[in-house]
Amino acid sequence: MDTVTLYGIANCDTIRKTRRWLEERRLDYQFHDYRKQGLDASLLETLAAELGWEAMLNRRGRSWRQLPATVHESVDRQAALELMLDNPALIKRPILAAGDRLYLGFDSAQYQQIFAETDE
Repeated sequence: MDTVTLYGIANCDTIRKTRRWLEERRLDYQFHDYRKQGLDASLLETLAAELGWEAMLNRRGRSWRQLPATVHESVDRQAALELMLDNPALIKRPILAAGDRLYLGFDSAQYQQIFAETDE
């Protein structure tokens, strides 16, 4: 498999769980921490084009809850991308780039399938 990249924020519990899963299986990956390495509009557009901005927008997290109700009620694609660019904690985690595919969220069964296919 080509390079595997895990996108997220280092102190996120789901990211820690995902990294542990990958490391226990000795799978090589690069970790892209939005806070340390940044997030540019081009990468965000690429991710949103494949995964969908609505799926990427984390409406369950503290960052979303802290936004004014007016933002919640009026968010559209452009507003969501601007919000995620300004505050990457609003992006659902993790995003896994494996081969030419992107996957949103951690599901051990899905990951098992992703990496089993690459062994063939």
